[in-house]
Formats: sequence, C-alpha cells, structure tokens
Amino acid sequence: MHINSLGYQTDLALLRLGGSEIEDRGDHIAVRSPHNPGHWWGNFLLLQSPPTAEDTDHWLKAFANEFPEANHIALGFDGVDGSADDLSPFRNRGLSVEGQAVMTATTVHEPPRPNRDAKYRALSSDKDWEQLIELRMSCIGEGLDAQSYHDFTVAKVATVRRLVESGHGAWFGAFKDDRLLSGMGLFHAGEGLARFQSVETRPDARDRGLAGTLVHHVSAYGFTELRARTLVMVADPQYLAIRVYRSVGFAETETQLQAEKPPNSHT
Repeated sequence: MHINSLGYQTDLALLRLGGSEIEDRGDHIAVRSPHNPGHWWGNFLLLQSPPTAEDTDHWLKAFANEFPEANHIALGFDGVDGSADDLSPFRNRGLSVEGQAVMTATTVHEPPRPNRDAKYRALSSDKDWEQLIELRMSCIGEGLDAQSYHDFTVAKVATVRRLVESGHGAWFGAFKDDRLLSGMGLFHAGEGLARFQSVETRPDARDRGLAGTLVHHVSAYGFTELRARTLVMVADPQYLAIRVYRSVGFAETETQLQAEKPPNSHT
C-alpha cells in the first residue's frame, strides 16, 4: 500500500526502527508492537482513506480480529487533507476522531522570546533517562490510568533510548540546575527526513520559552548531524503549543486523520 501522508510515512519509519512489526495487507497496513502492547499508536491499522459509513463496522471488526487482546482501538487514515468530520461514522460509534496538523520546516529561526537560562543538550546518562520518564508522567493526559501510562512510558523510553544508542537520532532536554524541564526527540525517518517525537514541558515550567528554544536547537542538529532537508512534527491544531512550532518556522502542510478509543471506554 502506497502511503501519501508524510505524517504516517515518518510514523512507520520510526516504529520500524523501534522494532515494531509492519505488515502490508494491500488495502491497509497492520502495525504491531509486542514490546509495548500499551502503545495505542504502535498497535493500529492504517487504512488507505476514510471508509464509507457502510464499511465502518467492517474496519472495527477488522481491528478486533487483528488485536484480540487489545483494550483500545486505533485506526489511521492515509491522505494529506480532510477533517475530523470525514470520520463522523467512527465518532457516531463512540470513538474520538482527530485531524492532526502535520508541520514541516526546511529552515528554522529562533523564537521571539528565546530562553537563555536553561542548558540545552542531548540526554546521555541513566539519570537523564529516568528524568525523561518523570517528565512524561508529569504531562499525563486527562482521564488516563496512571499505572498503565507509566508502563507504556517505561517501555517507550526504553525503545527511544535504543534508537539513540543505535545512532538513529537523539533525545534532547532543556535543563535548569540539572533538572529536565522540557524534552523532545528527533530521528532519521527516511531519505532527507527527520521526525520530532514527544515535545513536552513540565507543567510548572511552561510559558518560559523553553520548548521553542529547544525546538530551534534540535532542528539545527537535524539539519547538520542527521542531514535532513525537511523536519516533520505532528501537533494538535487546537493546542496552544502549535504556536510555539510556528514561531520557529514550522508550517502546517498536511492533515493526519485518526480515530481512537482509549481503554475502558465504550463504543
């Protein structure tokens, strides 16, 4: 199956590097991550396009058959445009539907208010990686089970650390007094492409210009060390952080459609 979406192209590239199993079924792609079963978007189906209302149940059953042990549902839809309204049949069945902004940059510049107080560097020590788990837990989404999210986070951090140690990219942080306040990863994701991962800032350290300054710093690494021509990140268009990415030169170039059902919710 040919993939048009730059967002899903880079998603799959990083999942493959991380050890996920990716199987092309012709009209869809099945992605499985046995090393992290709690990773919703490491265990999902990618369809060619949003199906008709009549085919919606077919794909929900296909997901259940593919992942009989899963207590979530995650379906992606290839394409470069559209909106969440294109997925209304899934919304009508109780799933959350989203049109995420795929943002790209071929050059970047400093944010309007760069933060000069923090130290910006790549994570390297065991302590650094332990702090990344703490940082990610501090940003846990509303309504998520803390223990399940912790298990997912520990497995995810182990995966990205292996990617770093294998030379596929790096994870960077903004540190103040050796405390990790903001972090993000950037990895090679195909010819001329590098993909950002998990741009996060501790709640008590936001609105200081840390994320924008770090994105600028990490982007320079992507252009020079990873030899990327295009940097890619995916962001929630409704979340204020998207302004941060725009402020350093990223622009929305595609829309990435997805539908999901968190564990223990009802369809």
